[in-house]
Amino acid sequence: MKSGHEGDDRAANRSLLIDDGGAVSATYDKMHVYDVDLPTGERWRESASVRPGEQAVVAQTPWGGLGLTICYDIRFPQLHRALAKAGAAMIAVPAAFTVPTGEAHWEVLLRARAIETGAWILAPAQAGEHEDGRKTWGRSTVVAPWGEVVARLDNDEPGVLFATLDFDAVDTARNAVPQLTHDRDFALPR
Repeated sequence: MKSGHEGDDRAANRSLLIDDGGAVSATYDKMHVYDVDLPTGERWRESASVRPGEQAVVAQTPWGGLGLTICYDIRFPQLHRALAKAGAAMIAVPAAFTVPTGEAHWEVLLRARAIETGAWILAPAQAGEHEDGRKTWGRSTVVAPWGEVVARLDNDEPGVLFATLDFDAVDTARNAVPQLTHDRDFALPR
């Protein structure tokens, strides 16, 4: 069976989940590559060097299912919904958002994905100026299943963020608004 990557020398943007014994217990390749032209004039073509992944991943942890995503994936609610429906009680969103998109969209998107999925959103973020001159937003954030921000770094300095996750909140949110069970088929607009 062909992997679909033969002859494609682009790298994967890969997330690794390391277990308590130091072994890689899951991997995820970012599915949505960042090809954008921002109003600020910034232009990014991640697809030039990164091939998109093809498989959504929910890893099992001692605390429950952990959905794996990366950065730009946050803009695709259908991925997060699929992760929640596959058993994710938490969804990781490691990111390196640009400053303009971070200021305007970072927290709003994280909160929306938490509300839509009824899952904890765990979003560590790179910040500051990088070797290539690009600047990223930072503001690592943890969002509860009802959409409240429960922890956040409020600057772009290196830091450590702690939050206590109440997994009963997942059931509470999903039972209050059972949207994950209310899907309906529909005709697409013409």
